Amino acid sequence: MITGLYETHIYVENLQNSIAFYKNILGLEQCRYEEDRKIAFFWIGKPQEAMLGLWEKPKNEIDKRHFAFRCDKEYILNESVDFLKAHDLKPYNFLKNGSEQPMVFAWMPAVAIYFLDPDGHQLEFISILEGNARPELGVISFEEWERIKT
Repeated sequence: MITGLYETHIYVENLQNSIAFYKNILGLEQCRYEEDRKIAFFWIGKPQEAMLGLWEKPKNEIDKRHFAFRCDKEYILNESVDFLKAHDLKPYNFLKNGSEQPMVFAWMPAVAIYFLDPDGHQLEFISILEGNARPELGVISFEEWERIKT
C-alpha cells in the first residue's frame, strides 16, 4: 500500500530566511510560494518525487523536528563536512561526541552526518551502505565499518 514518504512540513520563524537556506545553501528547487498563507514548498530530488513544506509561525509555535536527506555515500564521506563548514553550519555525528566525521548506523547500515537549519531543526545527510546489517555494533566510525563489515 505505502511506497514511500512524499512530503514533510516544518514550522519556521522567518520564511524568507528559511527559503534562502533551503534554496541557496542546500540547493532545493522551490516549487511554490504563497504569501497569504506564509508557506513555501520545495522539491526534494526530482520534481514531484518528494516535497518539503515550510510554514512561517511565531517562535513559540515552532517545535524542533528531524529529517534526513538521502545523499550519495561518496558525497557524505568526502564532501559533506567541508560543504557544511563552508556555509557556517556545524557538522556533528549522532553520538554528539565532538567529532565532525560521519558515523555508521550498523543496524541499517547507513552512513550519516547531522547539522541544524536556521530554526534548529536537526537535518541529516544519509546514505544506505552495502553489506549486512550488524545491529550489535551500534554506531561506529566509517573506518571501523569498513574493517568489520563482512
